[in-house]
Order: sequence, then C-alpha cells, then structure tokens
Amino acid sequence: MSATPAENKQLIGRYLQAVSGQAKTPELVARFVSDVSLAEHIRDVEAAFPEYEVISEEVVAERDLVAVRATFQGVHRGTFYGVAPTGRSVSAGLMIFYRIEGGRIADHWLQFDGASVMAQLQAQPALP
Repeated sequence: MSATPAENKQLIGRYLQAVSGQAKTPELVARFVSDVSLAEHIRDVEAAFPEYEVISEEVVAERDLVAVRATFQGVHRGTFYGVAPTGRSVSAGLMIFYRIEGGRIADHWLQFDGASVMAQLQAQPALP
C-alpha cells in the first residue's frame, strides 16, 4: 500500500529538517534518498557549501509527488563549478519535485537559480 499525499508531505518535511543546516553524511542522506543522482547532487553541493540550508516556503503533495518551493542558503567553502572558495554567503530560489517510493525519495526534478549563485560568488567587492 502506498503512502498518502499527506504522509509523503510529512516525509519531505522530516527530510528537509534533518538535512538543512546539518552535515549531509551518506548515512543521513540514505535514510531519505534512494535516487542516486540526488544523493550525488547533495554530496557535491555539500562539498562546496558545507551544512547548507534549504528553507521551505511552500510544500504541495499529490499522489506520490511532493513539490517544494524553497530558498537555498550556504557559505562557499569548497570549489563550485570551477570557482575557488570565496567564503561568501549566497542564497537563491529553487523549486523541486520529489517522487516518493517505499518511504524514500526515488526521483527528483530540480529548478535552481544557479546563475544567481554564480553572480554572487563572482561579485566584485563593494567600493568604499
């Protein structure tokens, strides 16, 4: 028997609470994620922005899908798409759909404002 949309929404709420602002260890991610490409994405972003946050603004669930509108926030401490660590705090909007299967995230579709993050990382220091 599959989970209800409300149960899937609660799962994503627990997932976001568990990983936001925390170290995203492989063991923690595996508790919630079976989607290999999402686990790799989390690992890569965590390496560039340790303990980054995903701040949920809206969550909608239907059937086995959960949609999240959120804000990404992190401090750039590792290489990100060829940009050496800057120590800058960045934030950007994102929308992500999760497909839930067997109590874990089995698939995802992510729309992220990466151009905004890159602009924040490459911004020139403010003039005095």
